[in-house]
This record gives sequence, structure tokens and C-alpha cells, in this order.
Amino acid sequence: MSDPGPVVLGDMPSLSKLYVNAAATAARRRLLGTDLGTALPESSHEVRGIMVDVEKLTAYQHLIGEPATDVLPAGFIHALAFPVAMSVMNRDDFPLPLLGMIHLRNAVEQRRAISFTEPLDITASAVNLRGHRSGTQLDMVAEARSGKGDAVLWRGISTYLAKGVFLPGIDKPSVHMVQADFRPTNPTGLWQLGVDTGRAYAAVSGDFNPIHLSALSAKALGMRRSIAHGMYLAARALADVGAVKGEAFNWDVSFEAPVFLPARVALDITTVQADGGAWERSDYVAWSPKAGRKHFSGSVTSR
Repeated sequence: MSDPGPVVLGDMPSLSKLYVNAAATAARRRLLGTDLGTALPESSHEVRGIMVDVEKLTAYQHLIGEPATDVLPAGFIHALAFPVAMSVMNRDDFPLPLLGMIHLRNAVEQRRAISFTEPLDITASAVNLRGHRSGTQLDMVAEARSGKGDAVLWRGISTYLAKGVFLPGIDKPSVHMVQADFRPTNPTGLWQLGVDTGRAYAAVSGDFNPIHLSALSAKALGMRRSIAHGMYLAARALADVGAVKGEAFNWDVSFEAPVFLPARVALDITTVQADGGAWERSDYVAWSPKAGRKHFSGSVTSR
């Protein structure tokens, strides 16, 4: 089948409208018993000529602890691309319910530094629908290109799980991954996250998912309290790795347990050096000092 090409959107989608539409779609599907199908949309979505809001960039850098520079942090580009990815997941032919999706992993390729003055074209598509022991998962692939050329400058793959949703014809994996026992170490950092952390990140990222905003709105969606955005936590860990990562790197994170707000989060960063002493990789892991439960882990690797 030929590539249908991207659906070019005139403007950046509004996340608040996408969440409202997703809630209405979910209610309609429950009422009508709509068959969601088992195929992902073939078309990608694209928004062209995106210019960064400098005030939001500065607020984002301040919030996560990045230095105030003209370079876009890798996590900020994810936030730019997120509404485009959400618009794909909000299509009528998307086979999984958008609300309630669990963010399992993220893998980013930062291929060079991107200045806030560069207009960006951002494309997002859904791929690799597959089974999971707890439901059905897929990858959302987002790419950012400079308006001055076609080269991909940033690429992110976000893996999401629709928990409890088992689509016909998609088998669960036969091998269950066994998690190694986690033993907390001496942390290199300790974060104090207030109850307003979710609202603060929503203000700079545009992601006003109700599970992050307040205990009341989170409880309405089945959570006992509001939880921190996964990408806020991952981006803050990336900021703690610091300037040693340079301008081109790979950044990976796996999420295991939510951070309920307010919270204290311990972080340990381990640096690996290549022969000659040059920085090669930083591994990080974050956990609850009170419960000893791992929240997330990942790595930043030179390219």
C-alpha cells in the first residue's frame, strides 16, 4: 500500500480540546459499543513552521533546572511534539482509548543543538501495535526538522500502554520480563516536589491532563492523588546530568511507578567514562526514599 503522506495541520492542536474530545469519544464508544478495530492510522500528522514562545522556554528551563540558554532542551522539544502526537491518538480510527494511557518508556535521539530561533516542522505517527501482558501497547514516533532543511534534528519514540485493553488478533507476549530486585543506593540528589508540581509543569508544557492537576481531578480518573508528569521527572534528571552530555546524545527512560504528589524523590546519577577519561554515558535511577520503590531509570549516552 502506498504511503498516504502526512495530514498537515494548519495550527498546533490544543491539548485541552483534545482531552475534551477524547472524553466525549470514550463516552460515545461505551454507549454505542463501537468496535475500535485493530489497525493503526496510516497517516502521520504534521505541523510546520513552529516558532518557540521564549517566555515558555525560559519558564521551562527554570522549572526543570536547565540553564537559560538559546538551545532547546530535549524534553522541551518532546513537549512541543506532544500535541501533534496526541492529535494522531485522538483520531476516530485510532484503535485504543486515549484517556488512561500509561507512558512506559521514552527514547530520544538529539542529533544536534536546536536554537529557539529555528522554525520547526514536527511530524508524529503511530507504529508497532503489539501485545503486552497487561493490555496493548504501541509507539508514538515524533520527529522535528528545521524549516531550513529536511534533516531530522530530534527524534522521540514514546511507548504507551492501554491497560486492560486486549484487541482481537493481537497476542500477549509469551515471555514475562522479570524485574530485578531494586536496592536503593546513596542518592546524588533529593527532590522535594510540592502538590502544585503537576500544575507548574502543565503551565510550561501545555499538558493539562487532569491526573496531574489536583487530587480531586485525579480521583475522578481513578487515581488516589495527583501524579507528577513522567516527562517532567525525566527532563529534570536530564538537567541534573548537565552540560557534560554535549549537543548530541541519546536519552532513554523507563517508567515503573508513579510519583504521587507531594513527594520526595531520591536520584542517583552514575557517570561512565571512556578510555582517556572522556564522558561516555550517565545512568540514572530515581526512587521513593520512604518506600524504597523505584520510580524510573534511564541513561544519557554520547552520540
